[in-house]
Amino acid sequence: MPIPQKKILFIGPHRPNRNGSQRFRMEQYFPYLEEQGFICDYSWFLEEKEDRILYSPGNAFGKLGVFMKAVIIRLRDVLHANRYDIIFIQREALMTGSVFFERQFSRSGAKVIFDFDDAIWLEDTSEANKSMAWLKRPSKTADIIKASNLVIAGNEFLADYARQFNSAVEIIPTVVDTSIYVPEKKPATERICIGWSGSKTTVKHFSLIVPVLKTLKEKYGSQIFFRQIGDKNFTAAGLSIESSDWKLEGEVDELNSIDIGLMPLPDDEWSKGKCGFKAIQLMALEIPSVVSPAGVNKKIIQHGENGFLASDTEDWIKCISDLIESSLLRERIGASARKSVEEKYSVKSQFPRLLSILYSLTGITN
Repeated sequence: MPIPQKKILFIGPHRPNRNGSQRFRMEQYFPYLEEQGFICDYSWFLEEKEDRILYSPGNAFGKLGVFMKAVIIRLRDVLHANRYDIIFIQREALMTGSVFFERQFSRSGAKVIFDFDDAIWLEDTSEANKSMAWLKRPSKTADIIKASNLVIAGNEFLADYARQFNSAVEIIPTVVDTSIYVPEKKPATERICIGWSGSKTTVKHFSLIVPVLKTLKEKYGSQIFFRQIGDKNFTAAGLSIESSDWKLEGEVDELNSIDIGLMPLPDDEWSKGKCGFKAIQLMALEIPSVVSPAGVNKKIIQHGENGFLASDTEDWIKCISDLIESSLLRERIGASARKSVEEKYSVKSQFPRLLSILYSLTGITN
C-alpha cells in the first residue's frame, strides 16, 4: 500500500547551499524525503544581495529593507501554513528577538518541528552587527521550544537545554552524505598538508592553534605546510599559510587536499553546543584529525583510534607530530574515522531516525 503524500515546509533565513546548518540539517535530506513520498518546500529570505547588506557594517536603511522583506515572506508562510502537515524550523523564523511567526505556525493545522545545532540561547552577534544586537533576544530559543510539537537537537548538551521546556526532544547529529564525501587517493608526496576548514566568523578558532603551528614549522621545516579554508585574508605573523575563502564548488576536493585535519575550540559554553561537524567532514574523507576535547568531540573521537584529542599545547604538538612522522598511522586513523562516520554520522545512518520522527508526527504507519 503506497504511503500517502505529506507536505513539509522548511523554514530558514538563508538561500539553498549558503549556510552549513541548513545544508546539512535540512537540505541534504530533501531528495531522500522526496523518494519516500514527502513534498518538500523551502522558504528563505536572504539572497546574495541581502547577505552583503546584512553582514556588512552600517547601512541601517538597507538592513531595514531586508527586515521588511523577511516579514512579508514570513506572513505569506503563515497564510499558507495550513497547506502543510509539518513546518520544520531551523534555528528561527526571523533573525530578531520576536517569536511571533513561530507561535503563528504552532496555531496552524501543521505540526511544528524546531531544529537547532548550536547553543543559540547564548549571546553571539557578528562584528558587523554589534550595533543591532539590541534587536536580538537569544533567550527566545526557549519560547520557540515551548511552541513546538517536537524538538530535534544536534547533541546531548543541546537536548538537555531543550528538555527544560519541552519533553518531546530527539537527538540527530549533524551528518554528511558519504556518497558525496568520498576520500581521494592522495599521490605520494614528501610535503604534508596540515589544514583547517571553517568560515570568516570561526577563523578565530584557527587562531588558537597558530603558536602550535609555528613550533611544528620550526621542527619539520619544508616537510609540512598549512592550509586555512574559510578566510582568504587571514594571516599570522612569522607563518606562511595558504588561506582561501570557503566556497561550495569544490568543497570536497579542497578538504581532500588536507593530510592532517585540525579542529581547535575554546573550552566554553558555546563550544559545548557545537556538533563536531568539521571533524566529521574530515573523518568522512579519511583525514586523520586532532581536535579539542570540547563538547561532543569527546563522544565523536576515540583517542588514538579514529582521531586524537588534544587538551594543551604539548598534546597538540605530540599528536600532530606522530601523524607527520607516520604515514601508516595516518592511514589507520583515517580508515577508522571513515568507518565511524558511516556507522554514526552519515545520512544513511541517521535518515531512518528522521523518517521515523516525521512518520510519527504525521500519523503514518510503516
